[in-house]
Amino acid sequence: MADKSDPVREFISTAQAARQLGLSLGAVQQMVESGTLAGWKTAGGHRRIRQDSVDALLARARAPGLQPRPSNAHSKLRVLVVEDDRLLQSIYRETFAAWELPLDVRVIGHGLDALVDVGREPPDLLIADLRIPGIDGFEMIRRLRENPLACDIAIVVVSALTTKEITAAGGLPLDVTVYRKPIPFHELHGYVQALIAQRRRQRSTG
Repeated sequence: MADKSDPVREFISTAQAARQLGLSLGAVQQMVESGTLAGWKTAGGHRRIRQDSVDALLARARAPGLQPRPSNAHSKLRVLVVEDDRLLQSIYRETFAAWELPLDVRVIGHGLDALVDVGREPPDLLIADLRIPGIDGFEMIRRLRENPLACDIAIVVVSALTTKEITAAGGLPLDVTVYRKPIPFHELHGYVQALIAQRRRQRSTG
């Protein structure tokens, strides 16, 4: 029986961690540098990441509130809301349910959990606050736009930050729609309806 202290069992490469988490190599490297994932560098400069820290992150992503999508989700517009305020989370859920539109809505309050979730199954629409724990909205959106598998995700930001504050923080990609808080559900309703119509046209012509 192999020794449990064997570094081969305890540590994995950045590429292996990226595959397990469904993230890019750059995202995993940043998580190691920020201390989100525990790891070290070899004499040759290669990162080795603790398997148990990867397992812990995956376990958090599988915690209640992150259940697998229903099997009929492909027929609905997949919406991922990233918002850490519990009251606003409830308001998003209740309002979207009241619209009675073909939506599969998931609400997550942590930037890292959102990246893991997107890596498993990209949503059609991401609605995000900019001030969220783990990785803020600016960094989360930047990483998503760098990932070819996530480039088709429609992104909407709903934030209390002003245009000047957003610009001072580095700005956002030009294709990101920005709304100010309080949440403008009237505008969001029209945006979601247009996105549903667009997806239907794409399926009918595909």
